[in-house]
Amino acid sequence: MDALHPSLVHHIVNTLGWRSLRPLQAAAIRPVLDGADCLLLAPTAGGKTEAVVFPVLSAAAWADSPGLRVIYVCPLKALLNNLRPRLDDYASWLGLSVALWHGDVGAGQRAAILREPPDLLLTTPESLEAMLVSAKVEHAALFRGLRTVIIDEVHAFAGDDRGWHLLSVLERLTRLAGRPIQRVGLSATVGNPDELLAWLQGGNRGVVPAEVVNPSFGDADASSTGITASPSHSTIIPVDLELDFVGSVLNAAKVIAALHKGEKRLVFCDSRKRVEELAAALRALDVTTYVSHASLALDERRAAEEAFASARDCVIVSTSTLELGIDVGDLDRVVQLDAPTTVASFLQRLGRTGRRYGTARNCLFLTLSDQGLLHAAGLLLLWSQGWVEPVKPPPSPMHIVAQQLLALCLQENAVGDHMWRSWWPGLKFFDEAEPILTYLVDRGFLERDGGLLFIGPEAEKRFGRRHFMELTAVFTAPPAFIVFAGRAEVGTIDSTMLAEPVEGPRLLLLGGRSWRVTAVDWSHRRCFVEPADGGGRIRWSTDGGGPDRSFQLTRAMRAVVLGETPSVRLTSRAVQRLARIRDDLRLTAQPDSTVLLRSNDASARWWTWGGTRANATLIASMPGISRDGQRVGPLSVLLRHDVTFREPKENLRPPRADDQALKGLKFSAALPEDIARNVLAERLADASAAYAILREPRQVINLP
Repeated sequence: MDALHPSLVHHIVNTLGWRSLRPLQAAAIRPVLDGADCLLLAPTAGGKTEAVVFPVLSAAAWADSPGLRVIYVCPLKALLNNLRPRLDDYASWLGLSVALWHGDVGAGQRAAILREPPDLLLTTPESLEAMLVSAKVEHAALFRGLRTVIIDEVHAFAGDDRGWHLLSVLERLTRLAGRPIQRVGLSATVGNPDELLAWLQGGNRGVVPAEVVNPSFGDADASSTGITASPSHSTIIPVDLELDFVGSVLNAAKVIAALHKGEKRLVFCDSRKRVEELAAALRALDVTTYVSHASLALDERRAAEEAFASARDCVIVSTSTLELGIDVGDLDRVVQLDAPTTVASFLQRLGRTGRRYGTARNCLFLTLSDQGLLHAAGLLLLWSQGWVEPVKPPPSPMHIVAQQLLALCLQENAVGDHMWRSWWPGLKFFDEAEPILTYLVDRGFLERDGGLLFIGPEAEKRFGRRHFMELTAVFTAPPAFIVFAGRAEVGTIDSTMLAEPVEGPRLLLLGGRSWRVTAVDWSHRRCFVEPADGGGRIRWSTDGGGPDRSFQLTRAMRAVVLGETPSVRLTSRAVQRLARIRDDLRLTAQPDSTVLLRSNDASARWWTWGGTRANATLIASMPGISRDGQRVGPLSVLLRHDVTFREPKENLRPPRADDQALKGLKFSAALPEDIARNVLAERLADASAAYAILREPRQVINLP
């Protein structure tokens, strides 16, 4: 700790009572203080925040000039709210200040930040973009002293378009600051740390030194093995995992109600609909139950999370919103309905437990169907083998290029026709921006005059509401009705829940409670309700269908069918059901080949066990072999009877995106249609897995 600021060391020892730092915290001090771009890896609750904040605050305290020096970015506003008190304490020990800026922060607080910028600002990428495009913010003055950007849960950004958006914003901040800005990513679960750090560096690559700090592996190269430091492989914290088959949400509620009484339990479901159904079933069994998901009002979520944090003998049911480290108090148990789609997500959830000395990290899987049980067993098999998904940014983010060109013209008012390229020198996909710029000008999104580009009338029409707030977020939020009980906002629902015909009163399920609809204000998209005694339904169109299973996960499911079993406890129900699944699927799985099952009823099914995107790629690349109109699944493809396989002579084709998918791509209106379709097509494909399937032998079995 000698390298840290003396005042900070004093408080670490005397206020926190720490006699030493954790391995990651000790290992991170020197590279962070030296200004290197870093990726800090440690299990959940492994001290990552302190590992970066202690040296960064030390550097800020030694600086000569006041002003904004550090930005701390999180994927969720709730994470920022959770971090604020802790970082306030740390900063105060050094006479430094911390402020919070996100969508729930009022105009008065934002004005105060602009008058007197803090040393460290907690924010989201969307709020950073809002600052950059706001006419009220003097960008050059605010960001000229910026030295470091910390990205918490960096894997959560890198896996979707928010990551590309964040990198684009960081490039613009670098230009405003006039120097490279240090980038430090924090992550608990990642299978390819070196690649992730290279992605995070962007324009800093080759300019700023970079280091993966992962003391769990010593000098070993974790990226070459695909294994990461994770709670499951800790030699210190034991892990208690159990896999069960319960068959229904009601049975899951009965098991949760009967087990672990007196303990605090966090239950994860992978859809808001399932969260609501389980919460209602638990309350009907007199279990103290709280609910958290993105469609609940902020006050509802916050009240539930605060009540859960201070209670005992209770359950909180949540989507992935509570996966990313929000403090819900002293948690005893994690329960998972069915299984998450990735090992990385499972590790995040597992890491919510075992934080008290002498306790075990634990998770109980309650599966509801044969597919759910097989999925969970395959995922746990990958986990027991030490495998974690590599983080792969989505390909071809050309819609982000369109958004960034528009945002830059808002930020600068006018941009030189040949100067826009200099704002994103480290992002190669901007090299392909010229056709998009031409389209934006031709369609009136941008106007060109005297060698300058500025916002045009079509951009005002499409994105100009509420001071261009639509341009600040790269995810699409579908129109929704706000539900009010009296004056209190409960949450939001799809309009379809109010439009479909019903007999009798219209009953909704929201927040784990039943409501009777009393009035609907269609013009202002408001729905008014009162409590009901029971019943009701809920769904959201954006919950989506079944999970998009990867090639690796689907192959692990095949291995389970062939007899492999994960190294976890299985209940007798799970053992019996798994035996039945293996018997039912015994003809579909071979260890080194795919299987084509033909039957006399003019049907043929190709069991690729290849994953959803690989199967979609095969169907697109081999026209004429598959049944038209089928929904692509991860395990098999329905073929035309007596089909003759003809291997693709050229490169595999990506699947064609339909019009509905095109509407769901944010900023697709600002892209030429062929480019927008190509973006989606690349994201729907898995060519490497499809090639692997084609290289395997095919075993043909004719059924009677």
